[in-house]
Amino acid sequence: MLLGVDVGGTFTDAALFDGARLCTAKAPTTPGDEAAGVLEAIDAVTAKAGAGAAEIDRFVHGMTVATNALLEERGARTVLVTTRGFEDVLEIARQNRPELYRLCAPKPAPLVAGSDRIGAAGRMGPRGEVEPLPSAEPGRIAEAIAELEPESVAVSLLFSYLDPDHEERIAEAIRERSPGLHVSVSHDVLPRFREYERTSTTVIDAYLSPLLKGYLEALAEAAVTRGLPEPEIMRSSGGVAPWSEASRQGAWSVLSGPAGGAVGAGLVARLSGNGNAVGIDMGGTSCDVCVIEDGQAKLTESREISGRVIQLPMVDVHTVGAGGGSIAWVDHGGAPRVGPRSAGADPGPACYGKGGEEPTVTDANLLLGRLASGSNLAGDVELDADAASRAISEVGSKLGLSEIETAAGIVRLANAEMVRALRVVTVNRGIDPRMLALLPFGGAGPMHAAELAEDLGMTRLVCPRSGGVLSALGLLASGRRRDTARTVMLGAAELEADRIAGLVSELRETIAEGMTDAHETVTYELRYEGQSFELDVESSAEPVPSELVHGFEEAHRKRYGFDVEGAPVELVAISLALAEPAPNPELEAADGSALERGSRQVHFDGEWHETDVIRGEPAAGERFEGPAVFELPESTLVLPPGWSAEVDEHGSVLAEMKEVNEQL
Repeated sequence: MLLGVDVGGTFTDAALFDGARLCTAKAPTTPGDEAAGVLEAIDAVTAKAGAGAAEIDRFVHGMTVATNALLEERGARTVLVTTRGFEDVLEIARQNRPELYRLCAPKPAPLVAGSDRIGAAGRMGPRGEVEPLPSAEPGRIAEAIAELEPESVAVSLLFSYLDPDHEERIAEAIRERSPGLHVSVSHDVLPRFREYERTSTTVIDAYLSPLLKGYLEALAEAAVTRGLPEPEIMRSSGGVAPWSEASRQGAWSVLSGPAGGAVGAGLVARLSGNGNAVGIDMGGTSCDVCVIEDGQAKLTESREISGRVIQLPMVDVHTVGAGGGSIAWVDHGGAPRVGPRSAGADPGPACYGKGGEEPTVTDANLLLGRLASGSNLAGDVELDADAASRAISEVGSKLGLSEIETAAGIVRLANAEMVRALRVVTVNRGIDPRMLALLPFGGAGPMHAAELAEDLGMTRLVCPRSGGVLSALGLLASGRRRDTARTVMLGAAELEADRIAGLVSELRETIAEGMTDAHETVTYELRYEGQSFELDVESSAEPVPSELVHGFEEAHRKRYGFDVEGAPVELVAISLALAEPAPNPELEAADGSALERGSRQVHFDGEWHETDVIRGEPAAGERFEGPAVFELPESTLVLPPGWSAEVDEHGSVLAEMKEVNEQL
């Protein structure tokens, strides 16, 4: 029996799979004490399934603790130890900027204050030690840190990825002087070149680890007290780790929540499609989008979160502030805006009746008939149309628009933000979205999916049966995984098979302990000599150098449209991932016995349409014509006129544009 619990910005989702039956439940997220919401969701799903805690074999948890701490800058007070003269590396960063002509755009403040940075004497260079580390220096640094009384320390010295001796000696002295103080060391966190990225990642790891450790210790204790297994934690890479391991490496769990959704989307894409799709997870607070290829979410080796670089393997998810709870407002120029500020779980949208007074996307959908007044959403939230009307009308009066015109405009603005996000992960990266299915999930994702698909020229939707809790389901379908990487910098003349295989073997030894029956994935980062950035080529642990070069040239042609025949190619870094086999839940459609049918007026494209309403879970093989609203247990799927749908054997609603069907 497998249990997955995912904490979102508005709801905490739980999924329980007993090998044959999937039970799901939601509970409101409890900001400030997320563990309380986790336990409430577990109580709800176990009660629904009639299962006891002792029957559960595995408990997997996805969370936003690290993400929120980084976004809200409320991590541990951290001291940075770096090579003398490089104390300002976090402020200098890189010269690239997101807005080319906005020269004075503010950058995020460094996570480490200037007074908490310590320069270390001694220096490593690319060919070894340039200046010895004085024997008294580690002790001096340890004493200085003790006087500062921080909660965490990051140690990141130049070229430590080639020779970690100086870092090891300094870290050892700190641990001896201040037992119990968390110390993140760059050659452990990220043994790769580029000092800014390595330092930024190490600082983030130190900044988040104490907070994450406290949260996970409390959750693990509460779980064991209730008779549950100790939790395993979803990492940003889409694999899980024991909580004790995850708590020591905070930077690895920054995208814990979105990773679960990406894994779940991959599972559904394999079962109900051809394995290729664009996943869009729209919850109450934000919207996450990712590309699924061959049933797997694409990964990236580096990304920015709130302007701060983390160079670790993570699912390639792009996030925008467009969720059901995103607040509509009017800017100083009189233009309507939606998000990124959210009503969150407390007080929530105005229609939740919990004291919220600002209009949100959920309020707009309620007034447009896509949600039903007086109905209960997942989590036992009863919708109040009068409260939504008051909130929407206030914005409408500022714009000179009617209540319905304002609501429709709010939905269009939210859709535009999500379309931009979908373009980032597809069109901007050379992927034609029209060749893929759109796979919406999250409580609000299916409600907007058809309109988003039309805007992008997409004609197919795959709406999962348990789309409202797909992130929790993805946790159940995740296996243990460990990743590591190393900068090697081998020139064209040094690409020898035995040497490369030896480096892979050394990497394997650092992460192989306890990983039985793990599948190995080796990625080589190559570039033409003189280039600044690399392209990934996946190959075996004992690759033929000429095949690596050929693979790089193919990747270069695909990315840039050309290659340079005969130009020397160098191997910059090697990445290794070990992943144990993951559970593969077999999802089945409902029997349709509890299905209810009705109709109501729903607003589409400026007009009201009498629309079929299907409440509950339809059986496999049932067909429907749009306009239709599917009120599923944890989400709502809205099909405008011009769409048709059929339910497959896994319970997914497969929708297509009717015009395309008729042409075929």
